[in-house]
Amino acid sequence: MSKSPVDADLTRSAHGRIAKERLYHGLLFCCAALTVFITGSIVATLAVDALEFFRRVDPHAFFTGTEWVLRSENPILGILPLVSATLVVTIVSAMVAIPIGTAAAVYLSEYASDRTRSVLKPALEILAGIPTVVYGFFALVYLTPWLKQLGLDLSLFNLLSASIMVGIMIIPMVSSISEDAMSAVPDSLREAGYGLGATKFEVSTKIVIPASISGIFSSYILALSRAIGETMIVVVAGGSRARMFDPTNPFANLFNSGQTMTSAMVQAVTTDLSGGTDGYYSMFAIGLTLFAITFAMNLLSNRIAARYREEYQ
Repeated sequence: MSKSPVDADLTRSAHGRIAKERLYHGLLFCCAALTVFITGSIVATLAVDALEFFRRVDPHAFFTGTEWVLRSENPILGILPLVSATLVVTIVSAMVAIPIGTAAAVYLSEYASDRTRSVLKPALEILAGIPTVVYGFFALVYLTPWLKQLGLDLSLFNLLSASIMVGIMIIPMVSSISEDAMSAVPDSLREAGYGLGATKFEVSTKIVIPASISGIFSSYILALSRAIGETMIVVVAGGSRARMFDPTNPFANLFNSGQTMTSAMVQAVTTDLSGGTDGYYSMFAIGLTLFAITFAMNLLSNRIAARYREEYQ
């Protein structure tokens, strides 16, 4: 029995939709596989050259050494000064970005009108689109002289200016992700708080923030991961002299130049070191160490988000 024209059209339409869905599925799978392949290729490249470095240099001396002197002949390659400077920049930038970004997120989520939010949030996120080298020159040319006028005994290149500017750079990441997490909190929780006589500030701090704490902490971890991997700001404004952190005089670490892990990688690339030397291969060892740190922080972010996630119907 032959099909009617209507049934034939419906069959062709169904086959067409199935073919399109298979095409979309294949394209999306290829995109996902490509990202995994690229990430794996980067890690494999770092690992191969880092292993070559560790065949030449004692890993114990590399991870516990307190001096970093990059030169063609007899370099001293201890990564602790680079790690300490990276942690200093990360901690100070967190002190700048976390309170400002969280406060901005609370305002955008709980206090700002829809019209105000539609203007302020895109304006705040513009900061994320500014090239980091611009931040670095701004810190060097404007921020450092201004801090000197306040009476701080800063050198021309210093970690304080670089850290403050890194903190300003990551504010949009903290505020945007935190605001999204706060906006996802159901209005019924806010209304329950108001029904009990709570003020807007009490609802914001005692209901909304605890209910969205997983997303807020995730924004902190992701922002700090971004701060750890920042390059151009610390290269331009932080200097390139590796110094070991001095716990007896912490301000000396901030007021003078320092070299982070990313800055040392740039130095290894831009100096006259020839390929195949220990100094050249140190770039890959630093990169692999930096990757391990940021990867661990991302795992921590996922663990915190999963541990404290609130699900609402």
